[in-house]
Amino acid sequence: MRFDWLVVGAGLSGATMAERIATQLGQTVLVIDRRPHVAGNAYDELDEAGIRVHRYGAHIFHTNSERVWEYLSTFTTWVPYTHRVRGQVGRAVVPIPFNLVSLYNLMPDEAEGFEEKLLAYVGPEKSISVLALLEHHDASLRQLGTYVYEHVFCGYTVKQWGLRPEQIDRAVTGRVPIVVSRQDRYFRDKYQGIPADGYTAMVERILDHPLIDVETGLEFRDASHRVRYDRLVFTGQIDEFFGFVHGPLPYRSLRFENEVLPIDRHQPVAVMNYPGEVPYTRVIEHAHFTDQHIGRSTVTYEFPEPYARNSNEPYYPLPTPHSRVRYQRYAKTALELRGQAIFSGRLAEYRYYDMDQAVSHALAKFTREIVGRSSGQSTAYAAPGR
Repeated sequence: MRFDWLVVGAGLSGATMAERIATQLGQTVLVIDRRPHVAGNAYDELDEAGIRVHRYGAHIFHTNSERVWEYLSTFTTWVPYTHRVRGQVGRAVVPIPFNLVSLYNLMPDEAEGFEEKLLAYVGPEKSISVLALLEHHDASLRQLGTYVYEHVFCGYTVKQWGLRPEQIDRAVTGRVPIVVSRQDRYFRDKYQGIPADGYTAMVERILDHPLIDVETGLEFRDASHRVRYDRLVFTGQIDEFFGFVHGPLPYRSLRFENEVLPIDRHQPVAVMNYPGEVPYTRVIEHAHFTDQHIGRSTVTYEFPEPYARNSNEPYYPLPTPHSRVRYQRYAKTALELRGQAIFSGRLAEYRYYDMDQAVSHALAKFTREIVGRSSGQSTAYAAPGR
């Protein structure tokens, strides 16, 4: 078999690149994935209870990018969904991220004073990271930061990453805010929703083009022996691609335990966080995502764990100063293949991407590294040609 392109990985990054190449350039693409399905970590399916389950953890689509929303809306309609998260802190169940409702529930005697300080220094409907509060010049806000750090932030972070917050890149730990609001929406993006037929169906439609072939259950090393192609898009682990020449990059993995319950609802929201002593970080109740009510419910317990090659999945790059330096060596090596191979996505770029960011970066890479290099100029976004 011969193709113009081989795309390794059928998640959102790979699927978007493949669709652009086929529809905008009229070139042939083979998309492969070592898993037995497309959609990557966003893969979902109906389980034995009839509940649509996100098999690799909760995936809620949210974006402020009209371009990304318009692009994906070509392949799906959306079920409106506003994500709300609760956390079990001691005996209390409070909104996450920590907000004014959380404050009054957990610290009722001091809440009014803290609220006044937050309004003065941060502003209404604004947010500040936990780490920034710990370094604030106001002593009472440092006190609040210490409380949130110890009771909400630190335990969850240690379980999630296997490291203390100060050992992790602040680009990640800084994502955890305290919100000066009683509004409990987890995301504030303009566009939010769940694909009406699921993420798997959406990705299948992205890849449904006569110039795109898809093979699942196929490793890159096996495909490279029997498939001829001119150029490559790689969305897997960049260190594995280069044979770990600069040493392996660290990742974190997850383990999931599913339980079907004979009740319509188990918890008040789709995701409950557990920063305390229990070994799991969160419990997901999937029926909330599309408001299914069938008298049964599937819940998933999510256990973070170290990544072990060939034993589990590398879900997250582990963002430390040391790993960033090592990745930069791989990025420099990747430049030597410029024009032949494009590295796109969370594992290939060793960067935490939300789903909309994965799509946005893939669209940008197509314009910059494929169209731009071939024509000497960038092109405006065009809707998918079917």
